[in-house]
Amino acid sequence: MKRWLCTWMICVLLTGSVCAVSEIPETSAGAAALLHADTGTVLYSENADAPMGIASTTKIMTALVVLEHCDLDESVEILPEDTDVEGSSMYLQAGETCTVKELLYGLMLASGNDAALALARYCGGSVEGFVDLMNQKAAELGLTRTHFCNPHGLDAEGHLSTARELGILACSAMENDTFREIVSTNDITIKDLTYVNHNKLLRTYDGCIGVKTGYTEACGRILVSCAERDGTRFVCVTLSDPDDWTDHAALLDWAFENWDYREITASYELAVLSGETPACTAEAIPTRLLLRTDEQPKLRAELPRFLFAPLHKGETIGTLTATSPDGAEVQTPLICRSDIPADAAMCLTPMERMQRIWRLVGHGMFAYHIH
Repeated sequence: MKRWLCTWMICVLLTGSVCAVSEIPETSAGAAALLHADTGTVLYSENADAPMGIASTTKIMTALVVLEHCDLDESVEILPEDTDVEGSSMYLQAGETCTVKELLYGLMLASGNDAALALARYCGGSVEGFVDLMNQKAAELGLTRTHFCNPHGLDAEGHLSTARELGILACSAMENDTFREIVSTNDITIKDLTYVNHNKLLRTYDGCIGVKTGYTEACGRILVSCAERDGTRFVCVTLSDPDDWTDHAALLDWAFENWDYREITASYELAVLSGETPACTAEAIPTRLLLRTDEQPKLRAELPRFLFAPLHKGETIGTLTATSPDGAEVQTPLICRSDIPADAAMCLTPMERMQRIWRLVGHGMFAYHIH
């Protein structure tokens, strides 16, 4: 059957309204990036591809690799070398035993460098072996300017990432349910010690659900945050930012004010030959597309010029593509809304069928409308 590509614009049901876009706020960051968490689309960047130190935000990768290789209830014996590390700690003691889950909470809430070493040694067989896993995961995610030298983020030559790539890593990590649960936890008590999440945005910013702070004297203040409102989620990254809490709140506010993850749906009427009813409604399965508040998508429906009965409810009869002005697109099936049986009394010869087809085409019986 010949198919027609329909490229003109039609009405679309959107959950947001069109309005002017506000100016993006200035930051104090040496580098910054703001991404849509579900798609990884970069909405704002400043020096975002410059390799820089990332301090303890390294632990985002540490936690992700551990979650992909270990079970949460596995037991880890703490060795003396795990505790012989400078910087932030969850105060592990040599000889004690912790579960992987407990160590992950200490890693991400207290930013425990001791937890990072214990997990790396246990998961990778050695710290060096674990770092190899971290760099393999970076390559898998396409992080070409990211390189890890250790699992905790203490200063090391060549231990670098960029604001953009750290954002991509955070987007990937936030897809993991356990990771998301851990980094969104405000505080937890493990073996009589209470750990409070260093990420104070969890307590001060509406919708914040993670992810990690970092600081060394050489790197400055590093922050990766994630916030979600009404199903729309953004990841913000700043590197070397002395005013990171304020900057993240301002950038996330800007994102929520100016971008919508909007639902799109549409329906079309098509002529039906030899059916008990003369027309079929092709209805799009609802999909969502990230759009700026002053933007509308372009819709493209690929549908047949007409259909033959019988047709069945839920049957796929076409495809709807919605494209944003920046080129991002989503596709969704167009399905038949109801059953349309063949008309048993309608016995047409091949010539009569062709004549009916030409009459339908000639009279424009290929109409679109929205419900």
